[in-house]
Amino acid sequence: MDERLLIGALKGGKNTKIISLNKKKMTKMPSALEKLPGLKTLDLQNNLIPKVCPEISTLTQLTVLNMGNNLLEEVPEEMKYLTSLKALHLFGNRICRFATGACDGLQNLILLNLNKNRLTQLPQEVNRLKSLTCLSINYNQLTSIPRELCFLENLSELHFNYNQLICIPEEIKFLKKLQKLFLARNNMEGLPEGICDLKKLRILDIAGNNVQIFPPRFQDLKLREFYCEDNPLFLKQPFTAKQQEDVWSLKEITSRFVMNQLAAKNTFLMHAVEQYPEVRNIISEGKNCAICGKFFLTIWLECVQFVPPSKNWKISQNLQLVPLRILLCSYKCFNRRNPNVFGISQE
Repeated sequence: MDERLLIGALKGGKNTKIISLNKKKMTKMPSALEKLPGLKTLDLQNNLIPKVCPEISTLTQLTVLNMGNNLLEEVPEEMKYLTSLKALHLFGNRICRFATGACDGLQNLILLNLNKNRLTQLPQEVNRLKSLTCLSINYNQLTSIPRELCFLENLSELHFNYNQLICIPEEIKFLKKLQKLFLARNNMEGLPEGICDLKKLRILDIAGNNVQIFPPRFQDLKLREFYCEDNPLFLKQPFTAKQQEDVWSLKEITSRFVMNQLAAKNTFLMHAVEQYPEVRNIISEGKNCAICGKFFLTIWLECVQFVPPSKNWKISQNLQLVPLRILLCSYKCFNRRNPNVFGISQE
């Protein structure tokens, strides 16, 4: 890289506060940065830099570092020396890992932008970013979120759109200051009950997942915006309970077994039932649970309860739910699934 680009900045010495070398086709960081100890903002985005130079460790007063759209393959260890850093932009690189110790000195970091990289996991060391308020890791390959992240008590925004998340940890309930949570276009099948403890949560986006049901107390969230389109949300009309019992009868147990085996194409039972008209009449009255799909004869508990969401919720305009209802299923189905879950009905 032609370091003549820094001549003007070097003349300023300790008084130079901002350097922008955006789109300069740089292939390495200028080592002359060590002569600018008073630098506050360094913009090196849209270049061809594969790694940071050791001299960056002298920039202890740096508060903003933008190295977006370069060729970095890791969050470098040298970051730990930038003890005054408040905003770190590393979007659009090839980052697939954090170097050991990279988070150690980032006690004042408020914003971390890692969008459009190749991360498959986050290290437990992220719990050292004590001041972090906004973490954005959209368009990566994360399959999970470390529980340690949920103990960063200052977090107010989390962006995990377009990853491969299967679930989020129950410990998310400890993020008491969280206001915005973006989880669109992942592989999640549900949300933890702990999310209902986020009293300050105002925006929740789970569009494009595999969510069918929601946890209890979900309707109590004080959301202003809620996006849940493109999920296989609860579609069937549930049954209403007519009785409540503690113990199944032998008839109920047998009927459930036979009906579920017939649904599984058990050829032995299929032939055997043909010989017993009374059995055929009994199982002809069977129903299947709209949530788990298992068959039953008698509804033993109150099966569902529809609860309207808050009128303050702004729902996705392209979500065809009229009206939107939250479903509580407490049906004690044959495989004993969790009875306390919510779903959404599209009627």
